Amino acid sequence: MAENVFEAVKQSVSTRDAAAFYGIEVKRNGMACCPFHDDKNPSMKLNEEYFYCFGCGATGDVIDFTAKLFDLSSKEAAEKLAQDFGLIYDSQAPPRRRYVRQKTEAQKFREDRQRCYRVLSDYYHLLKKWEADNSPRTPEEEPHPRFVEAIQKKTYVEYLLDLFLYESEEEQKAWIAEHTAEITHLERRLKIMAENKPTNRERLREITDGIEQGIKELFESESICAICPSCPASTAIR
Repeated sequence: MAENVFEAVKQSVSTRDAAAFYGIEVKRNGMACCPFHDDKNPSMKLNEEYFYCFGCGATGDVIDFTAKLFDLSSKEAAEKLAQDFGLIYDSQAPPRRRYVRQKTEAQKFREDRQRCYRVLSDYYHLLKKWEADNSPRTPEEEPHPRFVEAIQKKTYVEYLLDLFLYESEEEQKAWIAEHTAEITHLERRLKIMAENKPTNRERLREITDGIEQGIKELFESESICAICPSCPASTAIR
């Protein structure tokens, strides 16, 4: 029994388990109404390692979740989780130290730049897909939120990709320093969206439903033509 309370909790309790234990309804896809703001529709995603709310931006691991939920310190939250879930741990064991070789400033910059470019590139291709898939079919149709986001963000993201390809290291470092939190937020959002991607069976069901609806509308339109005296199609039938 060499684990301290933090290690024991993180190895044994997921954020999803903790949320359900403390009375929060978690749907099968891991979504739940956020307890940290007035949430009417589920906007919080919970999985094994962390939680993230698309509404208020609250995020963290299982200990952060419990601490925020009950207004506790991290240690108090960890001890509460251990007690509630019946975990055994060594109360005298200090947190294990992890010895990691220090990275040079140049190595850290290269990794940060590669991460920013990868996240922005993934987001840019997603915006292009949203623009193509969700463009309004008629001038009267209300634009889809993803179409609006694509129109608003695509050009700016394209500019940022060029910045990481062609601008000086000083400009790139300055941008990374100012927008690290935004990149982290976007990276998590893309990851969660990828986890919620529909299966091939679900996509096939959507296509089949669309075909059936189209056939139904076609027969309904032909039926109307047959009984409408002023319709050319009705004249042809008679």
